[in-house]
Amino acid sequence: MTHDTANAPQRHPASALTAACAAVLATTVLAGCNADDGVKPQANQLPAFVAGDVRTTTYDGSTDDLLTGGLGKTGLASATPPAFANAASPVAAELRRLAIWSNYRALVDMSINGGYGRFWGPNVDLAGNDTLGEGKIAGTEYLAFADDGSGTQNVSLLVQVPAGFDPAHPCIVTATSSGSRGVYGAISAAGEWGLKRACAVAYTDKGTGNGAHELATDTVTLIDGTLASAGSAGHRSIFTANVGAATLAAYNRDFPNRYAFKHAHSQQNPEQNWGKDTLEAVQFAYWALNQQFGPLLDGSRRGVRYLPGSISTIAASVSNGGGASLAAAEQDTQGWITAVVVGEPQVNVNMGAGAQVREGGSAISAAGKPLADYMTLANMLQPCAAAASELATAPYLSALPHATTNSIRAARCSSLAAAGVISGNDLQSQASSALAQLHAAGYETDSDFLQAPMWDSQAVPAVAATYANAYTRSSATDNLCGFSFGTTNASGAAAAPAGNSPMLNVFGTGNGVPPTNGINLVYNAGATGAADHRLATSDASYAGAACLHALWTQGNPAMAASVSAVRVTGKLQNKPTIIVQGRSDALVPVNHASRAYLAQNSIADGAHSQLSFYEITNGQHFDAFLSVAGFDTRFIPVHYYYLQALNLMWDRLTRGTPLPPSQVVRTTPRGGVPGQAPQLAAANLPPIASVPAANAIHVANGIVDIPH
Repeated sequence: MTHDTANAPQRHPASALTAACAAVLATTVLAGCNADDGVKPQANQLPAFVAGDVRTTTYDGSTDDLLTGGLGKTGLASATPPAFANAASPVAAELRRLAIWSNYRALVDMSINGGYGRFWGPNVDLAGNDTLGEGKIAGTEYLAFADDGSGTQNVSLLVQVPAGFDPAHPCIVTATSSGSRGVYGAISAAGEWGLKRACAVAYTDKGTGNGAHELATDTVTLIDGTLASAGSAGHRSIFTANVGAATLAAYNRDFPNRYAFKHAHSQQNPEQNWGKDTLEAVQFAYWALNQQFGPLLDGSRRGVRYLPGSISTIAASVSNGGGASLAAAEQDTQGWITAVVVGEPQVNVNMGAGAQVREGGSAISAAGKPLADYMTLANMLQPCAAAASELATAPYLSALPHATTNSIRAARCSSLAAAGVISGNDLQSQASSALAQLHAAGYETDSDFLQAPMWDSQAVPAVAATYANAYTRSSATDNLCGFSFGTTNASGAAAAPAGNSPMLNVFGTGNGVPPTNGINLVYNAGATGAADHRLATSDASYAGAACLHALWTQGNPAMAASVSAVRVTGKLQNKPTIIVQGRSDALVPVNHASRAYLAQNSIADGAHSQLSFYEITNGQHFDAFLSVAGFDTRFIPVHYYYLQALNLMWDRLTRGTPLPPSQVVRTTPRGGVPGQAPQLAAANLPPIASVPAANAIHVANGIVDIPH
């Protein structure tokens, strides 16, 4: 059973509490410090940034729960999404369950052969053993918006407090959403581990969370995924496009069936606040824990039991959530964060003059490029590079017929050559030139077989378009570089939805970055009208892709300012930190992310740095793809090593066990026939070594040396 309450306490300025238990923390990291040592505790006050009501829901761990939405290990494993009682009018509880199902599956390999239920999953305990049955976890959720008072930021914050939480030994794990996902976006990446540790888990959608606005009907999503008109929602929507009535009417006339998305179209460059959002999630968790476990003051109000900085807190997540965690640690001035564990972090590193990455003794001159540069370049080049004969056996990750894809690749190569971007007079020489340019831009040769699926799956086009919009602070009505988000018909032409509006379940199954949930990336200047960007022109909307890249190369002022605002410094303030990333990552290349960050951190924190970096061979960005033919034979789950890293950090905090030094972990792919790879085994996954020997990564004075 569950019950919901809405608390609407008066909003007060955040109390200026002091971390009086610093001395205790030095010896007992996981023991929370009470604020009532002979003195009446202060009243627990809701942080000033919390806007509106706090929704509190308790889950019994049977019919519904924190980790699986009541589905359990078996229900999460099902490829069939949980159904709505009324498909035309889903309720909040159904949307939450769908969001948990969708987001859990989006970040890990869900196949038994690939490790689900054996190496990870709700049934697998922290030691890696199958002891937890269906893995449902009872507890309480607190849900609210964070906002600056304008009613336009509305960052979703969620705290899960498991029933097994020990108030005498408190801990918090953050789970900032990956990608542009909603508030449950990191539930399998970090939330699950935190809940199994009986820690409170602090989630945030970091202001990008899957907020959609159906422009034709003026329909928006609310914090729980249910729908409302933009007018009636007011400041209660996750996101409402900032478009005047006359402009909206004209746009709907000329570009019907289009959608605005929060990350792309909020015009706020939300990435610049991801560190702050993560810190506010932690502060909201403190409030929730004090509200649940603090002393009663007068029969209704709770007092402060946990002072700022008194709870051991691990900032944890992957991809964009990982980058947000690093930014939060850099920005932390009050000791909210104790340690950091992140996977494949998307970061834009402010590389110092002395920062350098070397692999096998050779310098990688391109290291540390910002996403605005490398992602838009890849969006141009990948379809052509995919035609290289040496990549013919790359995994095929597209619903388009092979013949259509091959035609796109050839036409893209031709357009690139005509524009002077690549060289060559035939398809193979042009494809080789495109691939060579990707290598020169910092993409590892280890990721060659991922260039095709990263574009064919539309991951790269989606990110390129969304971030270009975000960095230029564009409105949906700007149609930046000719692109928009809209529904399409069976032939790819922009058209009304064939059935129900995708808004009905976008909170549950959308990822915040179209193409998603039936809303596609549309190129408006198609040969026969607006259409799916892949089909709009023979070369897959090359002119639009080139325009997106030119925004960076030609110095668009808004983009340049936004990228400057999101850069991280590498100064972790000597917090114990682990970064894990796969060497084969072709979405967020390791040379621009983890390796670059390691180099800059060695300058910023110097000899006091406590950062360890574990680079995993045969690891790539999307573990959810590992059951796809060709992925299964070549790549291993980075998630396995991320869980290992969290356990290593736990031992560091609770027992003082030193973290293993930075190293390359050399895994063994499963091999076999694509689509029929043998079962993943421990032999494929050597542990992170306490003494890495020849696999050690050396770093000093800004120079990182990676063994090849």
